[in-house]
Amino acid sequence: MNLPNKITVTRICLIPVFIIIMLVPFPWGNVELLSISMPTAHLIGAIIFIIASITDWFDGHLARKYNLVTNLGKFLDPLADKLLVSSALIILTELGLVPSWIVIVIISREFAITGLRAILAGEGEIVAAAMPGKIKMWAQTIAIALLLLHNFPFEPIHFPFATIALWIAMIFTVYSGWDYIYKNRSIFSNSK
Repeated sequence: MNLPNKITVTRICLIPVFIIIMLVPFPWGNVELLSISMPTAHLIGAIIFIIASITDWFDGHLARKYNLVTNLGKFLDPLADKLLVSSALIILTELGLVPSWIVIVIISREFAITGLRAILAGEGEIVAAAMPGKIKMWAQTIAIALLLLHNFPFEPIHFPFATIALWIAMIFTVYSGWDYIYKNRSIFSNSK
């Protein structure tokens, strides 16, 4: 297993740590950032989420720069992204910070595209992430990080950037799903 794939596996291993930090009621109290009070677990969870998200950029950068792109990496990288984002969104719904219908739309897209990727892989075609999917991932990452941080640093000026970022992420999620299906539409006409 090459270094970029090891980084991706590390990202996957951070997901249960993130879930435990966010959902187990540790007696850590709150932390004050500017005029925002948030549970310490949310700050720690946000840091873990951000670190895991940065590894997404880093492993891809290393794989492309040093010609270490593998089929395993093409499979694991989007899987890690989906697991991380889905876990975070479900947790944010549990905490009452994200409407459940938005999470259903985003996760449904992820399942649909994962299914399409599996069909394509079964036909010997491994499709790397396209630009709309990469933008979608970063839009989701920014929205989730802001939501985990209770809209820090924008809350003191009462600007709902986390909510706006969530809507942008949802729009890119739907668009990138449509783009992926459209570009691979031949699979539907060729299926028996």
